[in-house]
Amino acid sequence: MRRRPPRSTQSRSSAASDVYKRQVSTQSTWGSKKNKQRLNMAESVEKAHFANTPLLFGKWSYQDITVEDICFKDYIAVSQTKVQVYLPHTAGRYQIKRFRKATCPIVERLVGSLQFHGRNTGKKQKAIRIVRQAFELIHILTKENPIQVFVNALQNCGAREDATRIGTGGNARRQAVDVSPLRRVNTGIYYMIKGTRDSTFRSLRNIAECLADEIINAAKNSPNSAAVRKKDEVEKVAKGDR
Repeated sequence: MRRRPPRSTQSRSSAASDVYKRQVSTQSTWGSKKNKQRLNMAESVEKAHFANTPLLFGKWSYQDITVEDICFKDYIAVSQTKVQVYLPHTAGRYQIKRFRKATCPIVERLVGSLQFHGRNTGKKQKAIRIVRQAFELIHILTKENPIQVFVNALQNCGAREDATRIGTGGNARRQAVDVSPLRRVNTGIYYMIKGTRDSTFRSLRNIAECLADEIINAAKNSPNSAAVRKKDEVEKVAKGDR
């Protein structure tokens, strides 16, 4: 059998360089195609975003919703794109990790607070219906975006100062302390729902009407709001324990 003569080193290097050039050209072509595809996808996403602006219950826009108090910027989840939902039912597991509930849509937190007292546990569709009816009434009475009214009300409901027990046993005393923004949001929602539930109990008005009145009064910082009254009471007690 006749043996093939070995190729020279120069011919081998030139062949390798030709293969490398072909690979690079193929990769660059593929990369440019991928970049074009990514740009087209980004443009389509932008168009879809502007064409399909999320509206709460298909009516209320999240645009131009402002949180005036700077301490609530990170704890009233209403401006991020992820929390701008059509329906306050994300089925997120916000209780798994500490502080994760701060990323829950703020209207969904209101819905969740309505599901207390045993007989209401798990009835989320019922709670969503109540909130939707309340927001309709708020819009009729105030001619404003009910999301903005609710955000304003929430900023007025959380106590800024509270009292806690310092020491143990016979040396215990009460000391006034500042309240964190997240706790102010938590207690504000709780006070609003508790006042709503108390006012609608054994009353001719349904819970949606009472919730709408509570949110409107709280947004005005009116003493007619049970949440505002409770906040003032807590701050008054804390002032005496300074």
